Amino acid sequence: MKLTGAQMVCESLLREGVDVVFGIPGGAILPLYQTMPQYPQLKHILVRHEQGASMGADGYYRASGKVGVCMATSGPGATNLVTGLACAYMDSTAVVAITGQVSRAAIGKDAFQEVDATGVTLPVTKHNMLVMNAADIPRAIHEAFYIASTGRPGPVLVDIPKDVFNEVADFVYPDQIDLKGYKPTLDGHPTQVKKAAKLINEAKRPVILAGHGVILSRAYDELRDLAEKAQIPVITTLLGVSSLPETHVLCIGMPGMHGVAYASIAIDRADLVISLGARFDDRVTGKISTFAPKAKIIHVDIDPAVIGQNVRTHVPIVGDLKRVLRALNKEVKQAGHGEWLEEIEQLRREHPSLRLQDKPKLTQQFIIKQLSDITQGKAIVVTGVGQHQMWAAQHYTFTEPNSLITSGGLGAMGFEVPAAMGAKVACPDKTVWSICGDGGFQMTMCDLATIVENKINVKFAIMNNHFLGMVRQWQHIFYQDTFYATNYTANPDFVKLAEAFGLFAVRVTDKSQVQSAIQAAMAHDGPTLIDFVVDPEENVYPMIPPGESVGELMEEPQPAEGTAWSR
Repeated sequence: MKLTGAQMVCESLLREGVDVVFGIPGGAILPLYQTMPQYPQLKHILVRHEQGASMGADGYYRASGKVGVCMATSGPGATNLVTGLACAYMDSTAVVAITGQVSRAAIGKDAFQEVDATGVTLPVTKHNMLVMNAADIPRAIHEAFYIASTGRPGPVLVDIPKDVFNEVADFVYPDQIDLKGYKPTLDGHPTQVKKAAKLINEAKRPVILAGHGVILSRAYDELRDLAEKAQIPVITTLLGVSSLPETHVLCIGMPGMHGVAYASIAIDRADLVISLGARFDDRVTGKISTFAPKAKIIHVDIDPAVIGQNVRTHVPIVGDLKRVLRALNKEVKQAGHGEWLEEIEQLRREHPSLRLQDKPKLTQQFIIKQLSDITQGKAIVVTGVGQHQMWAAQHYTFTEPNSLITSGGLGAMGFEVPAAMGAKVACPDKTVWSICGDGGFQMTMCDLATIVENKINVKFAIMNNHFLGMVRQWQHIFYQDTFYATNYTANPDFVKLAEAFGLFAVRVTDKSQVQSAIQAAMAHDGPTLIDFVVDPEENVYPMIPPGESVGELMEEPQPAEGTAWSR
């Protein structure tokens, strides 16, 4: 059948199972938007900034496992997508971005709102393409979804000139894809799997380092089977948090710069590290030359480029984690590591990183612990970046798989609002809490209007300390209290602001108000915001200074005289 290029885009999206699109129209993409009313199956969410579109699509994918889709016009529309695309690229999330481009005759002539979108996004996309003929649109869209969602997931951008949307051609959707040079390896090499099993069976002090790959491949059962069969403690990276319930006896917690001390020390003492879908980020390893000095390394990842990239690997295995673990679990023997597990328990007692000081002031840790208790660890938690992000990873006890959504690799402030929106759109029946910094929240709070307009029931908890908290902490520790450009002295009244957008909102200034405020937010049938006015001078501990080893680990100072630990 003959269709316009715009109709081909819509038909192709439906063929790929898309039901939600985040975006903003503009001149170059307007022909596509004017066609969308013909396709009511495609729900369009009109965001207030294109960064909200790309981050909303990112949150949608992370929560649902379905490719997220965003749209923007040429020029500033495309460039405003870039931070969200970079976030998706760093964290391996499947997003397809469709951008309008100036008409073919105007390309390269500095036309109004012309930007080389494929050139700009080349470093932050898994693949991108400029489609110059309408007949090529079905193949381009099909390939975009295939590339985004297979192998190591990532964002793909499809740039389409305005006149191509209007061009009429035969619509032929490809039945299959054959991309030369793109053949992701799914099954681990049997010899490597046997070598890994041998190391595991011989190890006396093994640890599993579970990364984002466990969540992306939905390998929760396989991870649990390996851990329980061989009695191996599981340490999770930031993006691996919730790959194993944190109530599980073998779940140790997060290591690294702001991880719990005993997890970092356990890696330091281990004789084997089994890395599953983790890339040995610098926030985990610290000083590479001192990382896991006594351990051999098994590294399982679907992306061969990350194996050996940062640490020396003894047994590399390339493949889809779910498939590799199924094969590996058949080779691994039942084992017990009682002495090793008891040693880790002793480390917990000696380094109780998750204790809370019983302070009169309202602290972020206290709030997050209360939120965890009230939700029983079952909410989807979306965070921004900074101190509140680290405290959420530490003090919220995640009991459901894939329930922490955060910007890990890029560390993008502003992620907390649009990603929570996308997560709730993806999972309307689940409770979604967005834990926000007051700084990051203000970067993307315009999409509160989007959330109210579309009746997206997100609960926002702003940790309002009037500071860029993590930057202030670094200035305190590393720059002799030279506090510069970190203090927000003119924060808005977040309650009035939220009410202006149409949210139910309350302010909390005292510990006694926390529980009732959270319960009220949960009971309200609609988006809500709580402005938690918290202690401005709290620091996140433990902390391993950047580029340093576990030997430099800084634990929380002892409480002041007259102050006790409460947990």
